[in-house]
Amino acid sequence: FDLASILTRGEDGTPLANPPLIRAISKDPVLSEVKLISEPWDCGGLYQVGSFPNWDIWAEWNGKFRDAVRKFIKGSEGQKRALATRIAGSSDLYNYHQRKPFHSINFVVAHDGFTLHDLVAYNQKHNRANGESGRDGCNDNDSWNCGAEGETSDVGVLALRKRQMRNMHLVNMVSQGVPMVVMGDEYGHTRHGNNNAYGHDNHLTHFQARHRPPFDWTCSASVPDRPGWELLETTRDSFFRYFSGLVSFRRDHPLLGQAEFLGKADITWHEDNWSNPESKFLAFTLHGHGRDLYCAFNAHHYFVK
Repeated sequence: FDLASILTRGEDGTPLANPPLIRAISKDPVLSEVKLISEPWDCGGLYQVGSFPNWDIWAEWNGKFRDAVRKFIKGSEGQKRALATRIAGSSDLYNYHQRKPFHSINFVVAHDGFTLHDLVAYNQKHNRANGESGRDGCNDNDSWNCGAEGETSDVGVLALRKRQMRNMHLVNMVSQGVPMVVMGDEYGHTRHGNNNAYGHDNHLTHFQARHRPPFDWTCSASVPDRPGWELLETTRDSFFRYFSGLVSFRRDHPLLGQAEFLGKADITWHEDNWSNPESKFLAFTLHGHGRDLYCAFNAHHYFVK
């Protein structure tokens, strides 16, 4: 449910603790058995991540997960504790009543905003193609262009961008909760810095794969702007392989995507420096099912041994 918090307001716009429509959906014998996911905020400023009325039925887009991952991976200070909480399943938000880790829909990128590629390629939005003189779209993206704005031939910048894309996808795949990814991020789709491209029917929003869709793409009238449909093929043995491989790894690993919140015996944090805002190294080991899984993230500009 896009901008679902609007459905929790009363006739005068006041947020309701027990909104009748959300309650009716939650109690319906059919609808209550399907996957109900809210985008728990609206255009009026209501922000309900962790507090969306849910009757232990509704899952939520975890916007705090997105923010923590983006900030930590790009190297912002003071983000380690927040990232650790999100990786462990956001129990501060969802561990009450009958809520479970799977009520947290974890994501770094959504259908609006920057793509994963553009998140590491642009510091600013570039939305003039939308016809609103660049006024539309979010200004607060927590992005970092890795040293050059937009397209570049600098091999160092390009290598860093690829590494950052891998880092953010890895965090999502090893976190407790349900990961959400956006179509196109698996091959590095770019909208050239446009973070509000929903109104476009061209290369900004078309899936760039060699495989042809079920209608006639040979007709020029069908596609006014078709750039080749080959990006997926060019990354199939590199980034796409990494991206899809991690999805498979998560699906098959019993310590990832657990149904219950982690206890002290389930995870070891290799950390005694939580209060230092300059510390950007986070490591942990998951335990259970007769096996261990060690993960580490280093957002410093130097190696950590």
